[in-house]
Amino acid sequence: MRKFCLLLLVPILVYSQDTTETNIRGRFSGQWRSYFMHTSNKGGLKDFRALSTGGHLKYTLNLGSRFTLGTAVYNSTNMALQDLTVPDGITGRLSRYEEGQFDRLDLENDAVFILGELYVDYRHEKNRFTLGRMKINTPLINPQDGRMIPTLVQGFWYRHQQSSKNTFQLGVLNEIAPRSTGGFFNIGESIGTYPVGRSVFGTESLYGGNTESDFIFIFNSDVKLTENLQLDVWNYYVDNVFNTVYVKPSLRLNEKWLLEAEWLHQNRVGNGGNALQELRYFARSSSDIIGLQWRYTAQKTHISLGYDYILPGGQFLFPREWGREDLFSFQKRERSEGTANNHALVFTYDDSFALLSEKMNVRTIFSAGRHWKPTVTDAETNKYAMPDYTHVNLDLFFNIKGLRNLKPELLLTGKIGNRDIPDNPNFVFNKVDMLHVDFILNYNF
Repeated sequence: MRKFCLLLLVPILVYSQDTTETNIRGRFSGQWRSYFMHTSNKGGLKDFRALSTGGHLKYTLNLGSRFTLGTAVYNSTNMALQDLTVPDGITGRLSRYEEGQFDRLDLENDAVFILGELYVDYRHEKNRFTLGRMKINTPLINPQDGRMIPTLVQGFWYRHQQSSKNTFQLGVLNEIAPRSTGGFFNIGESIGTYPVGRSVFGTESLYGGNTESDFIFIFNSDVKLTENLQLDVWNYYVDNVFNTVYVKPSLRLNEKWLLEAEWLHQNRVGNGGNALQELRYFARSSSDIIGLQWRYTAQKTHISLGYDYILPGGQFLFPREWGREDLFSFQKRERSEGTANNHALVFTYDDSFALLSEKMNVRTIFSAGRHWKPTVTDAETNKYAMPDYTHVNLDLFFNIKGLRNLKPELLLTGKIGNRDIPDNPNFVFNKVDMLHVDFILNYNF
């Protein structure tokens, strides 16, 4: 960390411009957030609830038109609605979602603070260079902003914006602060700070704290090939663990219809994280996902139907600590990661309407998904023993006239288990036959 602080001082020491560009401006911004979360589980299984408040305070200093220094402190404070250190009496397990409001590695820590951003940013024409701690948003490494403190990264990021449809990016990361952990970890240490599931042999995975990796190299190219054809390519090289390439072509059929496809391919790099097989994160040699999505847009209405298939050859693995998966079949409060031979079909309807004599505008995102999972007893294709399920989400975003900075959100999630599930509460608890509610008050300033 001290090395990065010294590097951030270099631009100030060498900074010089024409006397006509001496404008130095500082600005405070941030967000105050209060977050209520409740999960109702089946039958006698324990229900969980949590209330947190906090947010982040950010300061940026513009040194002329090219250099910017930025820093932000993030906080989550537990309002003690429920003692989350007390497990369910039947399964012996803790909450799945509510503990993520705080430091899930130390639930007795009632107030989490983290210096999440500390960076220098340099812009010149169509180029942008960022060094330090920052937020990045990519299909697989992203803030996954569904808790109090987002996922943050440390390293170097370069972006070349040729046009709105042509972008080139690359970055090198050496540390990550996973959401819900309260600190930065080197790349190998960050893998396994979330639940580790089962190994392909059916025993508990042991890669947490045993994964050897020093850096992530990321490359991205978004190119408009023709007037109607777009190609987006991402590549994630995780030192000594795996390489993931994600390709998404998009064909615009007319003003309203868009056809998209996606292909994700992974292969093991080095020893997959550890030379010992029982401690290895990436156990199989490769995995693949293919997907197709139709999108319809008319003014404020957006409708899509997305399908993904994870092929049987190997589990799709990407650390949940680093971000949510931006696949066609993604729905809030669940992942496809950790499975093979998995089909998923998701319908999404996104629209806005006025309420209370147009004093309030509500954006509504409804999604319904059918996820065909392998049997929960097959650890080789179902890492987290997730049952076959149907998933329904209703996400409401409220824009109140006269309160421009206040952004309430209400999320309702229901997951229903399908087919026969073995008579074991561990296959149901916090997974299916449950109702989950989030109510969030965001005030941006």
